[in-house]
Amino acid sequence: MKVIILCGGMGTRLREETEFRPKPMVFIGNKPMLWHIMKIYAHYGFNEFILALGYRADYIKRFFLDQKAYTSDFILDTKTCKRRFFLQSRNNVDDFKITFVDTGLETLVGERVLRCRRYVPDADRNFMVTYGDGVADVNIKKLLDFHKKQKTLGTILGIHSRSKFGVLKVDKNNLIKMFSEKPVTNNWVNGGFMVFKKEAFNYFKLGISEHPVLKSLAKEDQLSVYKHESFWFAMDTNKEMVTLNNLWLLDKPPWKIWK
Repeated sequence: MKVIILCGGMGTRLREETEFRPKPMVFIGNKPMLWHIMKIYAHYGFNEFILALGYRADYIKRFFLDQKAYTSDFILDTKTCKRRFFLQSRNNVDDFKITFVDTGLETLVGERVLRCRRYVPDADRNFMVTYGDGVADVNIKKLLDFHKKQKTLGTILGIHSRSKFGVLKVDKNNLIKMFSEKPVTNNWVNGGFMVFKKEAFNYFKLGISEHPVLKSLAKEDQLSVYKHESFWFAMDTNKEMVTLNNLWLLDKPPWKIWK
C-alpha cells in the first residue's frame, strides 16, 4: 500500500529553518523529520512512499539520492569522477521504496494528493496520506484495520489538541483559582494520519485544499475517526522543533516505535 507524504509546503512559520530547505527536512536529532515519519510507517510494514514535492523539491531528492555515498565506503577518482562503492560495508540502511512527484510550488494539499493518483497501483484498494511535519506513536496496522472495519471512504486519526493559551479557572467572586499552562483540550482534531479507499480520489480536485474533501466525506457519512489518546506532536514553530529535539535525546523518544 502506498503512503503519500505531503512535502510541498514552504513552512513559513518556521522561517529560520525553512528559508533554504523544506520543513520535512528540518532535522530532529541527526535525521530529518521526514525520515522519522517514514520510519513509523516502515515499522508496520508500509515502506512504499509517494513524496508530494513542491518547495525545494531538489533538497529532498538529493538527500535520498546521496544515501549510497553517505552509507557506504567508496573510492573516488577525482580526475575521471569514477566511483567504486563497497556496498557490503553499508550498515543500518533503510528499506524505503520512494516515488518522487513534483506537485507544484504553490499547489494546495487536495490537488497535491490528486497529482499522486497515477502512482497508486490499480490493485491497491486503499492508500494512506500524512503531513510531513507530525509524529505519533500510532499503531498504523490498527488504524488500517479500523478503517477497513468502518467501511467508510476515509478515516483520520483523531487527537486531542493542546490549547495555544493558558486557561484560567475562576470562582464566582472573579478570583483565579487555577492557571493551566496550555492544557490539552477535550476536542478531537485531525492528527494527520489518514487512510482512504481508492474511490476517495474522486473527491480531490484541482485548486482545493484537503479541508473541502474531508467536509464532503463527513457530510455523506463517509469519514471515520480513529481516536488516539497517546503521543502526538506536530512541528510548526521553532519552539516546537526545539521540543522535539529535546525529546529525541531521551532514552526512548515517544514516537520511536522502531528498533
